[in-house]
Amino acid sequence: MEGHLHPHELGTVLSVWAHPDDETFLAGGVMASAAANGQRVVCVSATAGELGTDDPDRWPPERLGQVRRWEAAAAMTILGVGDHRFLDYPDGGLATLDPDEPIERIASLIDEVAPDTILTFGPDGRTFHPDHQTVSDWVAQAWEAAGGGGRLLHAALSEEHLEEWSDRYEQWQIYMTDERPDGVPADRLAVQLWLDQQLLDRKTTALCSMHTQIAPSLALLSEDDLRASVAEECFIRAR
Repeated sequence: MEGHLHPHELGTVLSVWAHPDDETFLAGGVMASAAANGQRVVCVSATAGELGTDDPDRWPPERLGQVRRWEAAAAMTILGVGDHRFLDYPDGGLATLDPDEPIERIASLIDEVAPDTILTFGPDGRTFHPDHQTVSDWVAQAWEAAGGGGRLLHAALSEEHLEEWSDRYEQWQIYMTDERPDGVPADRLAVQLWLDQQLLDRKTTALCSMHTQIAPSLALLSEDDLRASVAEECFIRAR
Protein backbone atom coordinates (compact mmCIF):
# COMPACT_ATOMS: atom_id res chain seq x y z
CA MET A 1 0.00 0.00 0.00
CA GLU A 2 1.28 3.44 -0.88
CA GLY A 3 1.16 5.66 2.19
CA HIS A 4 -1.40 8.42 2.50
CA LEU A 5 -0.21 11.82 1.34
CA HIS A 6 -0.10 14.63 3.89
CA PRO A 7 -1.26 18.06 2.62
CA HIS A 8 2.37 19.23 2.92
CA GLU A 9 3.26 16.70 0.20
CA LEU A 10 0.68 17.99 -2.29
CA GLY A 11 2.76 20.91 -3.55
CA THR A 12 0.86 23.63 -5.38
CA VAL A 13 -2.86 22.90 -5.09
CA LEU A 14 -5.66 23.80 -7.54
CA SER A 15 -9.04 23.14 -5.92
CA VAL A 16 -12.02 23.20 -8.33
CA TRP A 17 -15.67 22.96 -7.23
CA ALA A 18 -19.20 23.86 -8.27
CA HIS A 19 -20.51 26.13 -5.51
CA PRO A 20 -18.88 28.16 -2.74
CA ASP A 21 -18.93 25.92 0.36
CA ASP A 22 -18.24 22.70 -1.59
CA GLU A 23 -14.52 23.34 -1.17
CA THR A 24 -14.80 24.05 2.56
CA PHE A 25 -16.89 20.97 3.32
CA LEU A 26 -14.74 18.60 1.28
CA ALA A 27 -11.24 20.11 1.32
CA GLY A 28 -11.15 22.94 3.86
CA GLY A 29 -8.68 21.16 6.10
CA VAL A 30 -6.39 20.09 3.28
CA MET A 31 -6.33 23.59 1.78
CA ALA A 32 -5.80 25.30 5.14
CA SER A 33 -2.97 22.93 6.06
CA ALA A 34 -1.24 23.40 2.69
CA ALA A 35 -1.64 27.18 2.80
CA ALA A 36 -0.29 27.36 6.35
CA ASN A 37 2.75 25.44 5.12
CA GLY A 38 3.43 28.15 2.55
CA GLN A 39 2.18 26.20 -0.47
CA ARG A 40 0.27 27.98 -3.20
CA VAL A 41 -3.45 27.16 -3.06
CA VAL A 42 -5.82 28.38 -5.77
CA CYS A 43 -9.53 27.72 -5.29
CA VAL A 44 -12.11 27.93 -8.08
CA SER A 45 -15.92 28.00 -7.86
CA ALA A 46 -17.79 27.39 -11.10
CA THR A 47 -20.87 29.28 -9.84
CA ALA A 48 -21.79 31.71 -7.08
CA GLY A 49 -24.41 29.27 -5.79
CA GLU A 50 -27.18 31.77 -6.41
CA LEU A 51 -29.92 29.11 -6.35
CA GLY A 52 -28.79 27.53 -3.08
CA THR A 53 -31.88 28.24 -0.99
CA ASP A 54 -35.27 26.78 -0.11
CA ASP A 55 -36.64 30.33 0.24
CA PRO A 56 -36.21 32.08 -3.13
CA ASP A 57 -38.63 34.85 -2.14
CA ARG A 58 -36.29 35.92 0.64
CA TRP A 59 -33.17 35.06 -1.35
CA PRO A 60 -33.63 35.88 -5.04
CA PRO A 61 -30.63 34.77 -7.14
CA GLU A 62 -28.98 38.18 -7.50
CA ARG A 63 -29.08 38.78 -3.74
CA LEU A 64 -28.00 35.28 -2.72
CA GLY A 65 -25.21 35.17 -5.28
CA GLN A 66 -23.72 38.37 -3.88
CA VAL A 67 -24.04 37.22 -0.27
CA ARG A 68 -22.44 33.89 -1.07
CA ARG A 69 -19.49 35.67 -2.66
CA TRP A 70 -19.04 37.62 0.58
CA GLU A 71 -19.41 34.45 2.62
CA ALA A 72 -16.83 32.68 0.44
CA ALA A 73 -14.39 35.57 0.84
CA ALA A 74 -14.73 35.27 4.62
CA ALA A 75 -14.26 31.50 4.52
CA MET A 76 -11.18 31.74 2.29
CA THR A 77 -9.64 34.31 4.66
CA ILE A 78 -10.19 31.94 7.59
CA LEU A 79 -8.67 29.02 5.66
CA GLY A 80 -5.71 31.15 4.55
CA VAL A 81 -6.50 30.79 0.83
CA GLY A 82 -5.65 34.07 -0.86
CA ASP A 83 -6.58 33.19 -4.46
CA HIS A 84 -10.25 32.33 -4.98
CA ARG A 85 -11.81 32.68 -8.41
CA PHE A 86 -15.34 32.42 -9.79
CA LEU A 87 -16.06 31.15 -13.30
CA ASP A 88 -19.53 32.76 -13.15
CA TYR A 89 -21.48 29.93 -14.74
CA PRO A 90 -25.20 29.54 -13.87
CA ASP A 91 -25.98 27.66 -10.68
CA GLY A 92 -28.02 24.56 -11.42
CA GLY A 93 -27.29 24.73 -15.14
CA LEU A 94 -23.78 23.42 -15.64
CA ALA A 95 -24.88 20.17 -17.27
CA THR A 96 -26.77 22.12 -19.96
CA LEU A 97 -23.75 24.16 -21.08
CA ASP A 98 -21.58 23.41 -24.08
CA PRO A 99 -18.58 21.92 -22.25
CA ASP A 100 -15.92 23.13 -24.66
CA GLU A 101 -15.57 26.63 -23.22
CA PRO A 102 -15.42 25.68 -19.50
CA ILE A 103 -13.02 22.83 -20.25
CA GLU A 104 -10.78 25.25 -22.14
CA ARG A 105 -10.92 27.76 -19.28
CA ILE A 106 -10.03 25.15 -16.68
CA ALA A 107 -7.22 23.81 -18.89
CA SER A 108 -5.87 27.37 -19.14
CA LEU A 109 -6.01 27.63 -15.34
CA ILE A 110 -4.06 24.39 -15.06
CA ASP A 111 -1.45 25.78 -17.45
CA GLU A 112 -1.26 29.04 -15.47
CA VAL A 113 -1.14 27.56 -11.96
CA ALA A 114 0.89 24.45 -12.88
CA PRO A 115 -0.51 22.53 -9.90
CA ASP A 116 1.16 19.50 -8.42
CA THR A 117 -2.28 18.44 -7.18
CA ILE A 118 -5.82 19.11 -8.40
CA LEU A 119 -8.69 18.54 -5.96
CA THR A 120 -12.26 18.15 -7.17
CA PHE A 121 -15.34 15.91 -7.07
CA GLY A 122 -15.34 12.32 -8.17
CA PRO A 123 -17.76 11.25 -10.91
CA ASP A 124 -20.53 10.78 -8.33
CA GLY A 125 -20.27 14.43 -7.30
CA ARG A 126 -20.40 13.18 -3.69
CA THR A 127 -24.18 13.80 -3.54
CA PHE A 128 -25.02 13.08 -7.22
CA HIS A 129 -25.69 16.78 -7.78
CA PRO A 130 -25.58 17.38 -11.57
CA ASP A 131 -23.44 20.51 -11.12
CA HIS A 132 -20.93 18.55 -9.04
CA GLN A 133 -20.79 15.72 -11.55
CA THR A 134 -20.37 18.15 -14.43
CA VAL A 135 -17.44 19.88 -12.72
CA SER A 136 -15.81 16.49 -12.17
CA ASP A 137 -16.09 15.74 -15.87
CA TRP A 138 -14.87 19.19 -16.93
CA VAL A 139 -11.81 18.96 -14.69
CA ALA A 140 -10.94 15.47 -15.90
CA GLN A 141 -11.09 16.56 -19.53
CA ALA A 142 -9.23 19.82 -18.84
CA TRP A 143 -6.49 17.93 -16.97
CA GLU A 144 -6.01 15.61 -19.94
CA ALA A 145 -6.07 18.56 -22.37
CA ALA A 146 -3.40 20.29 -20.28
CA GLY A 147 -1.15 17.24 -20.47
CA GLY A 148 -2.19 15.29 -17.37
CA GLY A 149 0.64 16.60 -15.23
CA GLY A 150 0.63 16.31 -11.46
CA ARG A 151 -2.02 14.28 -9.68
CA LEU A 152 -5.80 14.54 -9.97
CA LEU A 153 -7.55 13.65 -6.72
CA HIS A 154 -11.27 13.06 -6.26
CA ALA A 155 -13.11 13.68 -3.00
CA ALA A 156 -14.13 10.36 -1.46
CA LEU A 157 -15.71 8.84 1.63
CA SER A 158 -13.91 6.23 3.67
CA GLU A 159 -15.69 2.99 4.50
CA GLU A 160 -15.52 3.88 8.18
CA HIS A 161 -17.09 7.28 7.61
CA LEU A 162 -20.01 5.89 5.63
CA GLU A 163 -20.59 3.16 8.19
CA GLU A 164 -20.92 5.80 10.89
CA TRP A 165 -22.80 8.51 9.01
CA SER A 166 -24.85 6.91 6.20
CA ASP A 167 -28.07 6.66 8.25
CA ARG A 168 -27.88 10.31 9.19
CA TYR A 169 -27.15 11.34 5.62
CA GLU A 170 -30.41 9.63 4.69
CA GLN A 171 -32.21 11.55 7.43
CA TRP A 172 -30.72 14.81 6.19
CA GLN A 173 -31.65 13.94 2.57
CA ILE A 174 -28.36 15.10 1.13
CA TYR A 175 -28.49 12.94 -2.01
CA MET A 176 -29.98 14.21 -5.27
CA THR A 177 -30.87 10.79 -6.75
CA ASP A 178 -31.53 7.23 -5.59
CA GLU A 179 -27.84 6.41 -6.13
CA ARG A 180 -25.46 6.23 -3.20
CA PRO A 181 -21.66 6.62 -3.00
CA ASP A 182 -19.40 3.72 -2.15
CA GLY A 183 -17.05 3.84 0.80
CA VAL A 184 -13.37 3.52 -0.09
CA PRO A 185 -11.06 1.17 1.85
CA ALA A 186 -8.23 2.96 3.63
CA ASP A 187 -5.58 1.26 1.47
CA ARG A 188 -7.06 2.84 -1.68
CA LEU A 189 -7.12 6.40 -0.35
CA ALA A 190 -4.44 8.81 -1.53
CA VAL A 191 -5.31 11.26 1.26
CA GLN A 192 -6.98 10.46 4.56
CA LEU A 193 -6.67 13.51 6.77
CA TRP A 194 -8.07 13.53 10.28
CA LEU A 195 -8.30 17.18 11.31
CA ASP A 196 -6.74 17.99 14.67
CA GLN A 197 -8.58 20.34 17.00
CA GLN A 198 -7.05 23.53 15.66
CA LEU A 199 -7.59 22.60 12.01
CA LEU A 200 -11.14 21.48 12.76
CA ASP A 201 -11.80 24.76 14.59
CA ARG A 202 -10.59 26.59 11.51
CA LYS A 203 -12.73 24.55 9.15
CA THR A 204 -15.93 24.83 11.19
CA THR A 205 -15.37 28.57 11.64
CA ALA A 206 -15.07 28.88 7.85
CA LEU A 207 -18.24 26.84 7.39
CA CYS A 208 -20.14 28.95 9.91
CA SER A 209 -19.11 32.09 8.02
CA MET A 210 -21.26 30.73 5.17
CA HIS A 211 -24.43 31.37 7.14
CA THR A 212 -26.92 31.05 4.27
CA GLN A 213 -25.72 27.47 3.72
CA ILE A 214 -24.81 26.24 7.20
CA ALA A 215 -27.83 27.55 9.13
CA PRO A 216 -30.17 24.79 7.82
CA SER A 217 -27.58 22.17 8.76
CA LEU A 218 -27.20 23.53 12.28
CA ALA A 219 -30.98 23.38 12.63
CA LEU A 220 -30.76 19.62 12.01
CA LEU A 221 -27.69 18.66 14.00
CA SER A 222 -25.69 19.79 16.96
CA GLU A 223 -22.39 21.63 16.70
CA ASP A 224 -20.66 18.48 17.97
CA ASP A 225 -22.23 16.42 15.18
CA LEU A 226 -21.26 19.02 12.60
CA ARG A 227 -17.66 18.89 13.78
CA ALA A 228 -17.58 15.11 13.84
CA SER A 229 -19.13 14.80 10.37
CA VAL A 230 -16.49 17.02 8.72
CA ALA A 231 -13.45 15.91 10.72
CA GLU A 232 -12.14 13.54 8.05
CA GLU A 233 -11.18 14.53 4.50
CA CYS A 234 -10.43 11.80 1.99
CA PHE A 235 -9.31 11.76 -1.62
CA ILE A 236 -8.67 9.02 -4.12
CA ARG A 237 -6.53 9.17 -7.25
CA ALA A 238 -8.56 9.63 -10.41
CA ARG A 239 -8.58 6.55 -12.59
